[in-house]
Order: sequence, then structure tokens, then C-alpha cells
Amino acid sequence: MPVKTTLTVLTFIALILLPQVAPALKNYQSLDPHDISSIFDLPIPSIAGIEAETPGIHISRLQARAPSNLSDPAHALDHFYQALVNGGTVRILHYGDSPTTGDLITADARAALQREFGDAGAGFILIAKPWAWYNHRGVEMDASSDWNIQIAGIADLKDGMHGLGGVSFIGSSGATAHWRVRGQSHVEISYLALPDGGDFELDAEDKPLGTVRTAEDARSAAYAPFKIPPGTSNFTLRVTSGTVRLYGAEFRKSSGVIYSALGINGANVTLLSRAFNERHWAAELRHYRPDLVIVNYGTNESGYPDFVNKTWAPEMKEVVRRLHAALPDTSVLLMSPMDRGERKIGGEIETVPQLPKLIEIEAGVASESGAAFFNTFQAMGGAGTMGRWYTAEPRLVSADFIHPMPAGAKIVGELLYNALRDGYGQYKLRRLNQQAKTPGHVQKEVQSEAHR
Repeated sequence: MPVKTTLTVLTFIALILLPQVAPALKNYQSLDPHDISSIFDLPIPSIAGIEAETPGIHISRLQARAPSNLSDPAHALDHFYQALVNGGTVRILHYGDSPTTGDLITADARAALQREFGDAGAGFILIAKPWAWYNHRGVEMDASSDWNIQIAGIADLKDGMHGLGGVSFIGSSGATAHWRVRGQSHVEISYLALPDGGDFELDAEDKPLGTVRTAEDARSAAYAPFKIPPGTSNFTLRVTSGTVRLYGAEFRKSSGVIYSALGINGANVTLLSRAFNERHWAAELRHYRPDLVIVNYGTNESGYPDFVNKTWAPEMKEVVRRLHAALPDTSVLLMSPMDRGERKIGGEIETVPQLPKLIEIEAGVASESGAAFFNTFQAMGGAGTMGRWYTAEPRLVSADFIHPMPAGAKIVGELLYNALRDGYGQYKLRRLNQQAKTPGHVQKEVQSEAHR
């Protein structure tokens, strides 16, 4: 084997094996050692003189199959993948409708990502429950009191300034909120500063963490951070004077993934394209600095053919435009709705007619707008899935053929996680291929990693 070829082979093997012996480099692992043989193209011996003058082993570029049902030809997810490689805190914001409201799908995707990349905290949670089924796995919310709850899209307040999660909580002296969550190190309360804003205080285990005065000269998004004493798990927020307008609390801890479920019951894509005040939402987004924003609507829209055919595409394009304007470097992923079933006269449960069309349009918007696209509908089995899920044992979808049961939500959450994890692996292989174009650079990279 020629000397240069031998050195290149050894360099690749060293780069692949390095994370096995250096735990600090585990995020750089791009291939299981048992799969090393798949890197090489070992040619069949030449027959009848064909390629007879090309002895030895041919080395092909590292190959990775595109993640199934995840389309990202423009590499829109590279920022997110690089954030995972870098470590530190990686934020994901997942906007959606009723399943997201109940932390279905999102909780399972969150758990898988945090197992893989570290748990950086519970994430963003609303002040109180706007709906009885509002949930965030791992967080208990005791009965809160005396809040005027304003939900974006149906609010009496028409200013569109409803924070990151799309819900305002207006309370006067005596209004309270409670959370129980373990193992967090910091919490930040988000609110709207107002010229006539009142005061609130935050307690931990009945001991005050601090008081916040929300009065400011101009209306603007504002944030009050607090450090959490070790061993604290019970938190109470209380309005102490005047009137305040609050949004939510972000709980966080050490480095890893923070995955916030931002669902609005009954929502559709116009929540983000129209109901949210663009300037205010942009300020919120820039404050939280997500590495990935997932936009997950379409179920509610799929029952309206005119909306699908005329309105769906321009509204989704406007959402992506707003996100790119606020966060030019952040990855955006459009996540299609799940299957949606309806019972026919004969008793069969079939996919609603407009859903495949809606998903086709959404895929086109993603391609045109520079966003990635995850085809949830196809990943879970395509047309007729909800019919099969309803008759499954255990049942995977409720009797409306829309809302998944916990077991069904777990399937979809893991499908999303697997697609992102495969895309992450493909990203790392692509980086190795780029580095391999300059063997000296690869060797230098290996040496650099070995000394970290």
C-alpha cells in the first residue's frame, strides 16, 4: 500500500477511535468502531484485466444516509448540530397546537435528547394553567389563583404582546402561582414592563428570593433572574402590589439541552404569522437565543380545504420570514402534523382528504424558505395510521383520531429524536469529509483533539 494511502487510512481510524479513549470528546464520535469497515470501498478483484492496474485498497469518502423523513438539503440544521458539538446550553423551542400544550411528543423528544446530550433544565413554563390539560413533564403546578388569562389569537388585549409562549397572566395584589420542580439552579421570570406596573415576589421553600418592580417608562419585554438555593423544589410567585402582566418562568441548570414546549390549544399557523406582535416576539426570541425552533402546526388547518389551498403556504412563509429576521443564524425546522383520521359511513377510519396536500405544500415552503422539514405523517406510517392506531392494543390515539395517547406520543417523539440524531451523525461525517480534503489538516485536527 502506498505510504500516503496508509497514512490517510491510519488518520481516519485514529479520528474515529479517539472518542472511545477520550470521554471528553464523546460528542465527536461519528461512527461505531464496529462499523469502521463500512468506511472503505473494498473492490471485487478485477476480472479479465479490468482495473488490473489499480492494486490495493480504494478509499472512498465517508458516507451517511440522509435521515429518513427529515429533509434538509440546504443544511438549515447545521447551526443546531454545531451547538450540540460545542456543548454548553442548547435551546430548542417547539411551537405547536394541543399535543404540544400537554407536552405530548415534546416530553419524549426532550427526554431522549437530554439523555444523549445532557439535561440543562426544565425550560419555559407558563405562569399558570390556561387549560386543565396544560402540562410539562417533571413540573407540578398547584392551583394558582386570581389571574386574568389572555391567550394570543383570542385575547381581549389586541397588542399581540404575549411573551415567548403566547399567553399573558394579568394579576393584582394577592394573585399567586406555584411550581414544584427538582434539581434546578436558576429561574427567570418573564414579564411585560409597564409605566404603571406593580410588584411581585418569588419565594423558594417559603423563603424570599427577591422582589421585582415591573414599572418602567416604556412597555417592553423584561426578565427577572434568580439563583435557586440547593435542594429547593417548591416555588411560589405572589403579586404584592399594583397590577402585573407576566408570561412564564424558565428553569435551568447545568449544560445540555433545554427543550421548551410552547403549545396553544386549538392553534394554527396564523398564531405566529399574525397574532404575535412581530417586534415583541423578536425581542423574546433574541433574549432566549434558541439554537433550534420547531414549528409544528397543520392538524387544525387540515379540516379546511380553502385554507390549505390558499392560505397555508403564505402564512407559513411569513412565520419562517419572521424567525429568520429575528434569528438569522438559528436553525428552523417545519414539522408536519401527524395523521388525522375521520370515520366514514361504512365505519372505516381514513385520513382526512386535505392532509397529504397540506404536507406537500409545507415541504415546498421549507425548501423555498431555507428551513428543514420533518414529515411526521410519513414517519409514523402515512395514510390510515390513525385508523391502525385506534384499533391497536394498547390504543395509541384517542377517539377523535387526532390526539395521541401517551404511548402514541412516545412513538412520534422518538421518531423526531431519531431523525435529529441521525442528522447530527450525518453532519459530523460531512465535517470529516471536508477535513479529509486536506490530509494535513485532518492530522493536525487529530493531534489537537488528543491534547484537549
